[in-house]
Amino acid sequence: MGFRKSSNTIDEKPINKAKDVHVLECFSLSQMKLQLCAILLLMAFSHSEAFDPLDPFGNITIKWDVVSWTADGYVATVAMNNYQMYRHINTPGWTLGWNWAKKEVIWSMVGAQATEQGDCSKFKGNVPHCCRKNPTIVDLLPGVPYNQQYANCCKGGVMASWGQDPSAAISAFQVSVGVSGTSNKTVKLPQNFVLLGPGPGYTCGPAQIVPSTVYFTPDLRRKTQAQMTWTVTCTYSQFLSSKYPSCCVSFSSFYNETITPCPSCACGCRNKNDCIMSASKRLNQLGINTPRKDNVPLLQCTHHMCPIRVHWHVKINYRDYWRVKIAVTNFNYRMNYTQWTLVAQHPNLNNVTQVFSFDYKPLVPYQAINDTGMFYGMKFYNDLLMEAGPLGNVQSEILLRKDKTTFTLKQGWGFPRKIYFNGDECKLPPPNAYPILPNSADEIPVLYSTIVATMLFLLITLVMESEILA
Repeated sequence: MGFRKSSNTIDEKPINKAKDVHVLECFSLSQMKLQLCAILLLMAFSHSEAFDPLDPFGNITIKWDVVSWTADGYVATVAMNNYQMYRHINTPGWTLGWNWAKKEVIWSMVGAQATEQGDCSKFKGNVPHCCRKNPTIVDLLPGVPYNQQYANCCKGGVMASWGQDPSAAISAFQVSVGVSGTSNKTVKLPQNFVLLGPGPGYTCGPAQIVPSTVYFTPDLRRKTQAQMTWTVTCTYSQFLSSKYPSCCVSFSSFYNETITPCPSCACGCRNKNDCIMSASKRLNQLGINTPRKDNVPLLQCTHHMCPIRVHWHVKINYRDYWRVKIAVTNFNYRMNYTQWTLVAQHPNLNNVTQVFSFDYKPLVPYQAINDTGMFYGMKFYNDLLMEAGPLGNVQSEILLRKDKTTFTLKQGWGFPRKIYFNGDECKLPPPNAYPILPNSADEIPVLYSTIVATMLFLLITLVMESEILA
């Protein structure tokens, strides 16, 4: 049975299809723009995870292993592994904090200590090590008594980067927790982890339960496992650390007398009112090189006002090779850099032949691209970059084999795409300021002085021959 339109129904207005389609298109475009803006805002303000394109898998992983249960809690070993290839934690070291999920206390610690005890007045007799709801933990200093030490502890919170020294890229301590659960079902994981290394920049995710860690006895004939294991992953963002760079880059080359300096105020010029001239009498005062607890720098007065300057000099051009000189200068009178690292991105780093005075390790963040390398000081030779002054610099030279299909000195090809110092990206000069080839120069330029000398030699030879013939 079909339905017929009643004769007394109100006639509908004709539909303007073109107008409706235009309205729908506008609505769709507006909706897409709103969604795109929301995604961009989420990316800009979400600090849940950071990403470094040159170290995409770099992070610091904190692992808690509950090794035994106690009358009112548990004993756990906490290990921090720095899986960042070129970013280490320098002095004054890491600081780790969290919030307890219930009313837990720390009865004792080995290999680390809480910075504050908190209010433990409700405990009689045996007083806990820390009763704070949000304890703050720091590593012990070297040289503490043996009964306070734990494996991989007591380095003042300093951890090397994974790419530089994996054996020193770990820090650990043991903690005895009370007033908590005494089984896997009653223990509540700590929350809101905060890692300073030593300043801001790290963002930690929530604790997640993972399969229990397995331990082997020294003879490898028996294995045991932790009662319970959870991990926390912390990633670094330079934008969270500081809105200004902490280093800058300058350029020069053999084919151009112009030196391209660091950009003016490359690091923000925050300390320009408290800087020191290189010849100032203040440098003779006692304690001028003593670091402060808040790590406030005391910089040499420069136009860029950066603690670190990296200079890249294209030195020599051979037939099959070319040579680059790298110099790192410290302008901070209160800071020396131990276990410093320098990362450069350049397409010809896939053909490094020899590196002088520095240790070198290629970084291959993506299997198909090999254009990134890490440089760091040789142990007991130049792995310490001294504070600003005559000794506040380290330098090296790199010999690279040419790839005839890609090598050129035109359009700034000889200069790096990115430079990192201690894991932070440095400010590069603008591309239009790079040293350029002379207008009449070939791809492999010849110095004008050589040409003039050759012409003079030929002229003198011709004159002498004409005199002899005469």
